[in-house]
Amino acid sequence: MRFLSDETHFRFMERRGAAAILSALLIVGSIAAIFVKGLNFGIEFTGGVELEAGFPSAVDVDAVRQDLAANGYTDAQVLYFGTQSDIMIRIPPQEADGGVVREQLLSVLRETSPEVTARSFSVVFPQIGAEVAEAGSLAMIFVLLMIFIYIMFRFQWRFSMGAVAALIHDVIITVGFFAVFQFQVDASVIAAVLAVVGYSLNDTVVVFDRIRENFLTVRGEEPSAVIDRSINQMLARTIITGVTTLLVLVALLVLGGEAVNSFSVALIVGIVVGTYSSIYVASAVALRLGVSAKDLMPPEPDEAVDDLP
Repeated sequence: MRFLSDETHFRFMERRGAAAILSALLIVGSIAAIFVKGLNFGIEFTGGVELEAGFPSAVDVDAVRQDLAANGYTDAQVLYFGTQSDIMIRIPPQEADGGVVREQLLSVLRETSPEVTARSFSVVFPQIGAEVAEAGSLAMIFVLLMIFIYIMFRFQWRFSMGAVAALIHDVIITVGFFAVFQFQVDASVIAAVLAVVGYSLNDTVVVFDRIRENFLTVRGEEPSAVIDRSINQMLARTIITGVTTLLVLVALLVLGGEAVNSFSVALIVGIVVGTYSSIYVASAVALRLGVSAKDLMPPEPDEAVDDLP
């Protein structure tokens, strides 16, 4: 049983103007939030101390937060790590030596649970965070450049512009969402954003492939009608892929614990925005740049024949 019929006839490109306004508002709002509110960076970027501790039984993270706050660690972040008997504590950079901070944290935990053990302890310096941010930015630029080249060789440069515009659109809005709601940005969020780029690109390439096929086989239709036909033909696949992926991510968000919250949220937002952009950004930009069947036709062989002496 099919989820949607191949005979749907939604006129997506007729609404590309309204979609462009919506996308522009979201992008401007996201950029404004990033500059005004800033991002809530994790210790991978700001530096700090991280302790993983194991308890003999399940522990209440709220109670641990209160104990730490009572002992001067008011900015401590406490979350489950793995099971409910394992926790991770993150605190801002401290003036004391790392070994001293470790013993102070364990001393606070052992006031209520003497058998607590330290699984791991690390001190992250701010300069390391700067390196992580720089590496993430360079990775994003490299990915976008390689995608542009790949789409240009596989399809045509107008499709490349549409694909890159959609990916930049997805990344800015996803990061802006984190700025608006102040979710913590750590290394897992960078990985999630890169995963969103891959997901969105895959969806876009599938739509572009059908657009190219229809341009070469359908005659007598305007480019906008061909693009609408192609999107409608791939609509069931797009919706089913997005919904099934979101079901997994929602389960991960609800059941995975605080350690993967930011990662799950980034993927959920990115997939929703990426599904929208593959229809209303990538294809619309290619159409705005004037893509047509002529651009996808194979080059005609040179029919000129050299005169023989």
